[in-house]
Order: sequence, then structure tokens, then C-alpha cells
Amino acid sequence: MNRLAYRLVCIAASLPLAAASAADFDGSKPLMCAPSEAVRFRPGGELVKERPADIGAPSFLRVDIPNWTITGPRSVSPIKYIEKDEEQILLQGTELGFGWTLVPDQRVGEMSLTFVDRAGAVVLTGRCTPV
Repeated sequence: MNRLAYRLVCIAASLPLAAASAADFDGSKPLMCAPSEAVRFRPGGELVKERPADIGAPSFLRVDIPNWTITGPRSVSPIKYIEKDEEQILLQGTELGFGWTLVPDQRVGEMSLTFVDRAGAVVLTGRCTPV
């Protein structure tokens, strides 16, 4: 096994041990979120599964709840509303004519992100990790 492959195996094996605690997802620390799946809904019931990159979604979003911002590769979007309970944090805002909602799970960091406008909606799912 070459050195790079060995290092990757070691890193992958250590991930469960280095898993973030629930406190890391409570909104007190910034998160880096990565969408991994996308579904587009169009009026009339059309449903299209796509990769996030195919619909123009960023690979990573920095979610800074303490500073009420979400930063992508091209823009910073203010968070306009935050609601928190024991299981999740609901964040909402608007950008480029879309209303969006981002909901990270407080226990494990899974997330759902929606964008909606008059022409339909996009749902992205993925994971977040503390930064």
C-alpha cells in the first residue's frame, strides 16, 4: 500500500473516534455544510434527482449562526430568522429571489436545505461539521 493510500485509510479509520459532539452542533460554533444530494420539484409534480453541482449549488457553505450569516463561494447571505429546539436549528433567509431554509440536526450534523420560488423548489441534503 502506498503512503497516500495508507494515510487515507488511517484518516478514515479515525473519523468515528474524532466525531463531533452534540454540543458542536448547538449553534454556538460555525459549521461547514456540504450538500450531497439534490431533488428539484417543479409545478405539476415533476421530480428530478440531481447532483448539487448540476443545479449550481455550492460544494460547501459556512454557516455562522453566532454572526447570522451563511457564506458560499460567491456571496454572503444574512440569516433573517433562527428557531432552535433540542433536535434542530431552523435558519431562514432570502437570496436572489429565493426563500431558503437550512436545518442542521443538533445531534449529528445532518442537514436539509431548501430553496423555493414561484417556479418550484429544490431540496438539498448533506452533512455539517464544526469549524
